[in-house]
Amino acid sequence: MANRHLLRTIAMQSLYEWDFHGQKKDMLPGILKHNISEFASGEEDLEFVNETVNGVIENMKDIDQLITEVAPDWPINQITLVDRNILRIGVFELVYSPEIPPKVAINEAIELAKTFGGKSSGKFVNGVLGSIYRQLEESGETAKTAK
Repeated sequence: MANRHLLRTIAMQSLYEWDFHGQKKDMLPGILKHNISEFASGEEDLEFVNETVNGVIENMKDIDQLITEVAPDWPINQITLVDRNILRIGVFELVYSPEIPPKVAINEAIELAKTFGGKSSGKFVNGVLGSIYRQLEESGETAKTAK
């Protein structure tokens, strides 16, 4: 079994780099390929990275809207690049990846935020994703497939 934490890290780094360079879709495949070869050449479940990154991109408008609704004091363009892309992955896993347990999605995002974000990133990510999870539970919605 592949190290999914490492694969999430690669997804986050790739989305960060893509976002930093102005979200040019033609750059994303090269960024992803480079990061996979640099950091995970021996991993087996590389499709996980591709599905995560592509799922975030395909659903980004809805994901960003959900983040904005839950954190109205933080417009999406004012959230740091790292936190923003960690949140996007977390929301993608909560809403569009039924095979990933919600608590795993939240905990993994918090760990990424603690490792790569600022001093309060873990708490911020936890608060946003926790609120989204509670909304999903209250509405009875379950994660849907991103395809």
